Amino acid sequence: MTKLLEWLSAFIALFSVWYLLISKKVARDFVSENETLIFYSPIIAILLFGMYAASVVFYRVFTFNDCEEAAKELHKEIREAREDLRIKGFKFKNSDK
Repeated sequence: MTKLLEWLSAFIALFSVWYLLISKKVARDFVSENETLIFYSPIIAILLFGMYAASVVFYRVFTFNDCEEAAKELHKEIREAREDLRIKGFKFKNSDK
């Protein structure tokens, strides 16, 4: 099963439970006591998911590792490519780098 189908099936299941509660077809006592909370629960869920997503993004950005060896290797490959292009006749605007 693909991730899309997993997310869609979870969304459909949650939406159907929410719709049954809103339409008061099941658990009428529970619904009448918590009607406002049940009605706004999708908005609350979206806000909580947004807060979770933002915290994951910020955590991953703040703990991103620098790779000094890979940077040095990349600069070396760039210098080699520039030399190869110079040999083949390409002229760079910034020839000092």
